[in-house]
Amino acid sequence: MKITYFLLSGLLISTFACQSKTEEEKSVIPAKPNIVLIFMDDLGYGDLGSYGATAWKTPNLDQLANDGTKFTQFYVPHAVCSASRAALLTGTYANRLEIFGALDHSAKHGLNPDETTIAEMLKGQGYSTGIVGKWHLGHQPEFLPTKQGFDTYFGLPYSNDMWPHHPETKDYYPPLPLYEGDSAVQILDEQSQLTTWYTEKAVDFIEKNQKQPFFLYLAHSMPHVPLFVSDKFKGKSEQGMYGDVMMEIDWSVGQVRAKLKELGLEENTLIIFTSDNGPWLSYGGHAGTTGGLRAGKGTSLDGGIRVPAIFAWPGKIPAGKVQDEAAMTIDIFPTLASLVESPLPTLKIDGRNIWPLIQGKEMEDKPYYAYYNQNELQAVIFGKWKVVYPHRYRIIPEGTVLRNDGFPVDYLYLDFENTELYDLESDPSESNDVKDVYPEILAQLDSMANIARADMGDKLTQSEGPGLRKHGVID
Repeated sequence: MKITYFLLSGLLISTFACQSKTEEEKSVIPAKPNIVLIFMDDLGYGDLGSYGATAWKTPNLDQLANDGTKFTQFYVPHAVCSASRAALLTGTYANRLEIFGALDHSAKHGLNPDETTIAEMLKGQGYSTGIVGKWHLGHQPEFLPTKQGFDTYFGLPYSNDMWPHHPETKDYYPPLPLYEGDSAVQILDEQSQLTTWYTEKAVDFIEKNQKQPFFLYLAHSMPHVPLFVSDKFKGKSEQGMYGDVMMEIDWSVGQVRAKLKELGLEENTLIIFTSDNGPWLSYGGHAGTTGGLRAGKGTSLDGGIRVPAIFAWPGKIPAGKVQDEAAMTIDIFPTLASLVESPLPTLKIDGRNIWPLIQGKEMEDKPYYAYYNQNELQAVIFGKWKVVYPHRYRIIPEGTVLRNDGFPVDYLYLDFENTELYDLESDPSESNDVKDVYPEILAQLDSMANIARADMGDKLTQSEGPGLRKHGVID
């Protein structure tokens, strides 16, 4: 694991200069590959069979991992819904875009239309673009997906728990609307068909756009609570409701792959599968597992920000590769832009092209930043190293009896009182502070943190930075 980094352009020159002619011919990328991006909600790092799950089966997702490259150290920059989705779709830290937390029905703002989304970038290259599932970047008409580069939209404007049946805030949320295009077409009083509907709409989008390059963003609402499952999978797992939901999600991925194969599109389609953050642990049996990582959703510890990530594309991505180098969802935008030979946005983005990593090769390490709350820089990841700065975080108190009925237990809020340094390679559970053993590594990560603070500021250190932009607001 290296601890220096340099310009990506130099790396690509040196990488491809070393290829033989045969390798160059094999690595030629079609100008317009289809792209299917499957984004889960609150999926835990340990929730797939290929990542250690045993209480339920995910054969389709395990096969996807066998057919492509599986990342073991893949991160989101924000362990919460809206911020994580803004980062994914723009390749930019969401705090730079002034998108924090999880927007609900009362929000008067959203992702600024001046920002470029993956959909807008790909539309500029002749793609048909569709989103099926959860949006969560502003439900006002000015911020809906059809105003942010998507030709079609079917799904929920925000999280599926933002409805009158919420176990803790029943009187706060209005009825939950299901959107098609720019309009609500149904009010949901239960959600047992939601994953099935998403799958049918996704398959239909592929069918309708098979003659042209397409981008499908399938953003499942599950396994975010409240959990619902169709009769097809009810009672099918050993674990219970959560396992049933995971088995239906796995089925959904299988349906998408089967349709691609049926239409002869599999060889020219890149599939990306990942999640917006880790599991919502307070929901006990209705939450996933971190696979031994520390804490969960809502924290910048690895249980909250390290997620499964699989990239598969027959003939272009080697099968069965495991990539241990660090990467982040902000890297997906520039990687796709490079693949389709699109220019990057005029406004600054933060990700980098990780195509070599996806192919199972090495790249120089780059610092990745974890933010939470209102622009708090809580952690820096650099290769196998991670520094966590003093901040308030939440845990499930030891000895708490978790529930299995869709109701959460209370979190305990603690202060991370001291800066701590972890070697994630030998200590993935972040239990052993080694800053006194490696002071030079801590100093290096501190310097990287200061670069980010000078750019985007940091509420924890009362720093201000000039690199922040405004979210969109309604008139």
